[in-house]
Amino acid sequence: MAVSSKASGFTVALKRWAYNLSGFNRYGLHHDDCYDEDNPDVKEALRRLPAHLVDERNFRITRALQLSLQKIVLPREEWVKFEEDNKYLKPYIEEVRKERMEKEEWNKK
Repeated sequence: MAVSSKASGFTVALKRWAYNLSGFNRYGLHHDDCYDEDNPDVKEALRRLPAHLVDERNFRITRALQLSLQKIVLPREEWVKFEEDNKYLKPYIEEVRKERMEKEEWNKK
């Protein structure tokens, strides 16, 4: 029992370390803001995203681009924390992938 809790604690610590090392949070970006929009699944997920989430995403990306051009980052208290980073796009991407795989399977028959 103790081994699995230690392993999960280590996994969370490793994920937190990698998250902070990536640096996108210093610009106020969430993990899902960094997905490649050229990917068809991501493009469809973004199309399905509610308008207010699209607006929030666009604001964060625009602000990050501006900060990058100015070669500055947000003050530390405004960085997105690992615990606060919500995966707002992930459920939509999973849904799109599942539908695509179903469609591909259906077309095989």
